[in-house]
Amino acid sequence: MNNRVVIIGCGNVGMSYAYALLNQRTKVTEIVLIDINVEKTIGEAMDLNHGLAFAPSKIKIRTGDYDDCRDATIICICAGVNQKEDETRLDLLNNNSIIFKDIINKVVKSGFNGIFLIATNPVDIMSYLVYKYSNFDISKVIGSGTTLDTARLRYLIGDKLNINPKNIHAYVLGEHGDSEFVPWSNAYVGSTKMEKFIDRDSLEVISNKVKNAAYEIIKRKSATYYAIGMVLVRITNAILDDENTILTVSTYNSEHDIFIGMASVVNRNGVINTINMELNEEEDAKFGNSALIIKNEIMKLNIDNK
Repeated sequence: MNNRVVIIGCGNVGMSYAYALLNQRTKVTEIVLIDINVEKTIGEAMDLNHGLAFAPSKIKIRTGDYDDCRDATIICICAGVNQKEDETRLDLLNNNSIIFKDIINKVVKSGFNGIFLIATNPVDIMSYLVYKYSNFDISKVIGSGTTLDTARLRYLIGDKLNINPKNIHAYVLGEHGDSEFVPWSNAYVGSTKMEKFIDRDSLEVISNKVKNAAYEIIKRKSATYYAIGMVLVRITNAILDDENTILTVSTYNSEHDIFIGMASVVNRNGVINTINMELNEEEDAKFGNSALIIKNEIMKLNIDNK
C-alpha cells in the first residue's frame, strides 16, 4: 500500500516530523514536502534523502505541490506563525486562521480523501477550522492536542520515580495551552494509584511544569520542535498500523462544538471513539473551563461569515 504523507509547512516542526519519520520504522512509503519557501524545501528534501542509506525503512522523499495531496493517506499541517517568547498559543490565532483557510481550500480542491493531522497552534482551534473549512467527517480531522503534554507528564513522573515513562499511565486533557489539566484521579504507576507514590503538592508542581514547558523551552531556544515531531510520528503510526491506540489527541466534542484534547481511540479510520474518563467534580470543572476558553476564541473568529 502506498502511504503518502504530505507535510504542509516545512519549518522546524514539519522537518522534525519528517526527520523522525525517516529514523523510525513506519509504513510511510513517501513524504512530500510543501512550503512557500520552495528553494529551502528542495534543500530539506535533498538533506533527508542523503540519509536514506542508513534509514530503517525505505521512503521516497520529495518536494511537491497541492496536486500531490490527492492520493495522500495523511496530510500533516505544520504551517503558520510560530509562538514567540511572552506569547500564548492563542496569540497566534488570527494570523494562522487566515493561512489555514487558503491551505484547506487547496487541499480539498485536490480531491484529498485521507486524514488531516494538525500541529499548528493553537491546535484545538486550528483543528476545528480544518473541520469547518474541509467539511470532512470529524473522525478524519486529528489535532496533536495534549499528546505532547501527556508525553511531558509521563517523562517528569518517570524521572522522579526512576520508572520507565511507558509504565506511567497518566494523561493531560483539555486545551493544548494554559487551561490544560491533569486528571490525577485517573493517574497510575503500573496499576497503582499515582498518589500512593507522590503527594498532592508534588503532583501540582509536576502539572505546572508540564503546562509551562513550552514557555521554558522557547525562552531558551526560541522554539519547540523535536518532541512534537516524535508525537506526530506516534499518531501517524497509530493510524497506519490500525492500532486502536488511546492518545490524547484533539478531537470533536459534541457537547461544546469544539475540538479539545481527550483520550481517543486512533486507528486507520482516524478517531473512532473517545474514552469517557470518570472525572471528579474539580476535574470536571477544569475541563468545562478549558472548553469554554476554546469556544470563546472560536466565536471571536465568526467563521460562518468568512
